[in-house]
Amino acid sequence: MNAREDIVRAAIWAGELTEDELERARRGVVERQFAKGAYICHRGDRLDHWTGVTAGLVKISAISRDGKAMTFAGATDGSWFGEGSVLKDEPRKYDVVAIRDTRMALMQRATFVWLYENSTGFNRYLVRALNERMGQFLATIEYDRILGPKARVARNLSWFFNRVLYPKAGPAVEINQEELGLLVGVSRQVVNRCLQELQDEGLLKVEHGRITPLDIQALTTYDA
Repeated sequence: MNAREDIVRAAIWAGELTEDELERARRGVVERQFAKGAYICHRGDRLDHWTGVTAGLVKISAISRDGKAMTFAGATDGSWFGEGSVLKDEPRKYDVVAIRDTRMALMQRATFVWLYENSTGFNRYLVRALNERMGQFLATIEYDRILGPKARVARNLSWFFNRVLYPKAGPAVEINQEELGLLVGVSRQVVNRCLQELQDEGLLKVEHGRITPLDIQALTTYDA
């Protein structure tokens, strides 16, 4: 296999496609690398690709007119996002920033649209992904407006174990406190305190650059 075929066959949606559809996808995908801190796209850009994370971590966020930062989600290994903007052929309504050195898979819009119009399996995947992402974004708005820092840390961590949005989720998430703070919108010091308290409550285990959930359901609904 070549690199592009490896990328496509490793994608969560690949299992839904026929061999002919996989070949069409392979021809339409390229991989690019972005250094930590680099913008993959700015709000208002026309990024004419569907985007997936091959390896790394990115933040999907926006800044309001009054300067308030809002993080919608993080995306890590195996995650694909941006299908709404590609389907509507409109500028991105958010920034995408690499939180660590990241490799991205980019599928040309023409290839994406062909799969959307011709592949039943691809559409099944899109429906599941859009449904999960809508729930994620609505929950994120709730976190930001209602919940305190510890609950936001807990619930943001729980999303990394959603296997539709994060198909390569394992028993733990490889993330450091600075990265988690960027996703949650709080300082590293606040994240450190919250994680220690959550660990004391028996909900997770904290190691260097690694967090293991011990009760995902409790993290998902945490509101203390």
